[in-house]
Amino acid sequence: MFNRDVWKEIFEAIQKNKLRTFLTGFTVALGIFIFVTLFGMGNGLNNTFMKFFGDDATNIFRIYPSETTIPYAGYKAKRRIEFENEDLDDIIEEFGPLVDYITPRIQRSSVVTYKDKSDNYGNFGVGPGMQAAEKTIMMKGRYINSKDIREKAKYAVIGRMVEKDIFEGEDALGKFIDISGSVFKVIGVFQDDGGDNEERNIFIPFTTRQLLEGDNDKIGQIILAFNEAIGYSGAMKFQRQLDTYIRKKKQISPKDPRGIFIQNVADNLKQNQQFAGALKIIISGIAFAVIISGIIGISNIMVFVVKERTKEIGIRKAMGATPRIITSTILLESIFITAIFGFIGMILGIIVLNIIEGKVLEDDYFITNPAINSGTAIFVTILLIICGTLAAYIPARKAAKIKPIVALRDE
Repeated sequence: MFNRDVWKEIFEAIQKNKLRTFLTGFTVALGIFIFVTLFGMGNGLNNTFMKFFGDDATNIFRIYPSETTIPYAGYKAKRRIEFENEDLDDIIEEFGPLVDYITPRIQRSSVVTYKDKSDNYGNFGVGPGMQAAEKTIMMKGRYINSKDIREKAKYAVIGRMVEKDIFEGEDALGKFIDISGSVFKVIGVFQDDGGDNEERNIFIPFTTRQLLEGDNDKIGQIILAFNEAIGYSGAMKFQRQLDTYIRKKKQISPKDPRGIFIQNVADNLKQNQQFAGALKIIISGIAFAVIISGIIGISNIMVFVVKERTKEIGIRKAMGATPRIITSTILLESIFITAIFGFIGMILGIIVLNIIEGKVLEDDYFITNPAINSGTAIFVTILLIICGTLAAYIPARKAAKIKPIVALRDE
């Protein structure tokens, strides 16, 4: 393999046949480049699904009230269903062992003011369980606790971007802010993996929100975390039981498609993972089809190359070259060209993936951080080199068996 004369002959052949070498190498590089970029895009799509659901806990039911569409139990259709505080206690009493925690969520939009700075932010009346549901990370201070709920305290936990926007570098902890005309003390500042939008929210005790709205007991929606030990099938069964229980409690027809809606985050995650996985398989299949096309292209080019060099091979055999030397020379040339251009295509593909990652790709095409594992890229490149070698072996072996007198007569 390291015979100086053999390598000298290979480089001379490459030098004399630049176009042929370029076409062979371009086919290899293009195949690897397309594979790397397509496979990376598939990973980016999968990353988007994981990011979308990974921001919050996945053992979650989000229970939304809505308007009925079917008359039932003496009630007319188009009745607006509402949740109250007692619904939280009733659900825990009915399904206690299956429930990790439960919290209401009352969503509003409020003008928030500190000194001469003000802006509009999402304002949520919640319970302590919302911290786990949203995977909220406390940077300073603390989150809302049970005592705050009981005392209807005017405390607020603000997002990192809220502090940045209206406090302008000043530490918000312990300061007082005005939320739609009511003064709240900032007891905590949080960050969220969901990004800036999530960090422009404010959380207050849900009982305080109810107090500000006429001391009612109305709840916008219910967030329930189920015990992860019950697994996926147990969660699906629990969802059906919970739906039946709430419909019975609120006098909603079992046949009504509305009235309440339960979003099972775990089920949504599984379905979207399956969808992303299917897309990734399709994309990978296309990428491998490109690789196969590249191998076929290499094989066709090598058949042409060997045919073109038939007379040359005849001369070498007449001068004493053995079939083994002729075969190994052609194979080494093929391996050298395939390896060089294969790794060029791989590196270019990785560079392109690094260049195109960013918010534009994520926002417009739902592709987050497209990338490919270096081990996968190298494996595929080596696989193409091996396949290219095999593609070259058959015509090389055939050429090496040609008798010198026949080869010298070739036109």
